[in-house]
Amino acid sequence: MPLHPTVAAVTDRIRARSADTRRVYLDRTAAMAARRRAVDRTGCSNLAHAWAALPASDKLRVVAERAPNLAIVTAYNDMLSAHQPYEGFPAVIRDEARRHGATAQVAGGVPAMCDGVTQGEPGMELSLFSRDTIAMGTAVALTHDMYDGALLLGVCDKIVPGLLIGALHFGHLPCVFVPAGPMSSGLPNKERAAVRERHAQGLVGRETLLEAESASYHGPGTCTFYGTANSNQMLLEAMGLHVPGAAFVHPHAGLREALTREAVRTVLHRAGTACAPIGQVVDERAIVNAMAALLATGGSTNHLIHWVAVARAAGILIDWNDFSELSSVVPLLSRVYPNGSADVNAFETAGGPGFVLRELVDSGLAHGDVTTVRGPGLQAYATVPSLEDGRLHWVPRPTASGDDTVLRPAADPFSPTGGLRLLQGNLGRAVIKASAVPQDRHVIEAPARVFDSQQALHAAFKAGELDRDVVAVVRFQGPRANGMPELHNLTPPLSVLQDKGFRVALVTDGRMSGASGKVPAAIHVSPEALAGGSLARVRDGDVIRLDAVAGTLEALVPEREWAAREPASRSAAEEQGCAHGLGRELFAGLRRNVTSAEEGAVTWL
Repeated sequence: MPLHPTVAAVTDRIRARSADTRRVYLDRTAAMAARRRAVDRTGCSNLAHAWAALPASDKLRVVAERAPNLAIVTAYNDMLSAHQPYEGFPAVIRDEARRHGATAQVAGGVPAMCDGVTQGEPGMELSLFSRDTIAMGTAVALTHDMYDGALLLGVCDKIVPGLLIGALHFGHLPCVFVPAGPMSSGLPNKERAAVRERHAQGLVGRETLLEAESASYHGPGTCTFYGTANSNQMLLEAMGLHVPGAAFVHPHAGLREALTREAVRTVLHRAGTACAPIGQVVDERAIVNAMAALLATGGSTNHLIHWVAVARAAGILIDWNDFSELSSVVPLLSRVYPNGSADVNAFETAGGPGFVLRELVDSGLAHGDVTTVRGPGLQAYATVPSLEDGRLHWVPRPTASGDDTVLRPAADPFSPTGGLRLLQGNLGRAVIKASAVPQDRHVIEAPARVFDSQQALHAAFKAGELDRDVVAVVRFQGPRANGMPELHNLTPPLSVLQDKGFRVALVTDGRMSGASGKVPAAIHVSPEALAGGSLARVRDGDVIRLDAVAGTLEALVPEREWAAREPASRSAAEEQGCAHGLGRELFAGLRRNVTSAEEGAVTWL
């Protein structure tokens, strides 16, 4: 199928916009690749330090036999359910490397925080900045410069984008991402959400809420809703950075170890051909494929920030206009919670990432001619991995969806347009996850109630002050203000108001979790209030119109009056509260230097 004209036009525009920065990136990458290997160019003392702890047989391999030496960069910790399985991965990777005459070392570990643990807490204000901290940690690990390739172990929200940004700054290295898989299905997400709403109304106590949450988040693996972590896995498949089909295999399935071993073989070689370096794999076409996959699956809004930063790390410049234009032609092919009732296990059973990617390529909505870690072409990513007699092989995915309430072909989508939309108007630019919102809520017009913190909104809800049609404006939540925390804890009270029949929406320069939905939310408003954005001009009672159909976000205030208004300032107490405690002081420099959400909230430019 020829490439859709809009997809082709967006790709060409990105390529032209990025010509200078991409050329500089590729020139630097080529210069790094042209150097002699570390064993031949590095001082003897340096080499001795690097390999001092290796077993004698491995030292022989890397020194005398000039064997490849692989870096393992791991985000392991045993608090994150998704990362707990990584504890045993380095031993498996080292064993497989030795079987192929190579060596592997844990080059470094990177931090990995759980947004589920920090939701609504001060630690969430470090969450977005943890992405760039992880990127820097990846650079620290790889800058020992002793490696011929890298295996990147990470799954969750900021961890994968951080690892990817860091790895792209070592674009001369072959790199393969190694996922750990989702947990088994627990309490259905909609049932858990209902308990949250009843708790917000005071109808059930903390014990009941904890029981429901624990029945949902109950074992090793990623949370099973289609939030940022699982969207990460979809995008990595679309970019050809996984072993095909690795995304949603359970952590302790026999197939998982086989796929991890295959990742080692992939980074070393594929049928005698060297694995392409990551700087070549991640080009304009791969970025567009990731964007299309995100839109087709109604993925996490966080990626309208993260993938802007990822692209920038490869010298590629994208913006929300690119997402919006693609969204106008990329159909919504899946309904996974919060866009539906199914979880990612049901999504995988119905056909998973491979089904989506095949539909996009066959419909001309994604580039099939990309370079992947498995070689040329995206075709391998439309297959299913399986084990037979201990041997790993791939077969084509069924042509029909296994469940058309979860996954549909491009010819019969859930919606002809993508799940994420751009909003523009006198309040700035924002995004909305329209696929998660009932269609009768795509347009909301109501008086504003303005808050400078999420705690203030909770207090007003508990006092019964929001029992009416209302647009809750929660400002001073952007990257510069307080690190742009997710405001997922606002979903239960706002859902309660919506269930009462009120017309309700949220407008904020903060983020919402990839798990958020149901209530219309214009998020990532840019410029943010602290940077002179228009949210600082909103007053209680202003009528706000959020129109996801027309793509507008407006304060319906006479233009003259709007222009004459003095922007509100954040209170000294709020400013101090965001600057101190739980390590937030250490991130002051990042808050000062961070770019806007639409520019990727980047701290390293």
